[in-house]
Amino acid sequence: MGVETRRFMRLLVFFDLPMVTKAEKRAYVQFRRFLLNDGYDMIQWSVYGRLLNGTDAQEKHLKRLVENLPPEGSVRCMTVTEKQFAGIRLLVGMPLFQEKKVTANQMLLF
Repeated sequence: MGVETRRFMRLLVFFDLPMVTKAEKRAYVQFRRFLLNDGYDMIQWSVYGRLLNGTDAQEKHLKRLVENLPPEGSVRCMTVTEKQFAGIRLLVGMPLFQEKKVTANQMLLF
């Protein structure tokens, strides 16, 4: 598959989980750890994103996400194209190290 035919996208996950009881804190830690181990980067608190290569990867990672959902709370996801994601404006603060100008063409996918 050539670079021209690839459809790079970002899967964004937004979540708000309760952390009152010990079990809820444990569920939060397990969900966050799953996201990090599955290749997501933290964009800001409770917002994580992952680069995808096509709709097959999108379906695969959505399925993995559903399989690892915590029992309580609110978890939402949205898929945007790489071009849409690149249009995000940072209004306050500094960009994270992961957000430095790196395009999808510069990334190595195995």
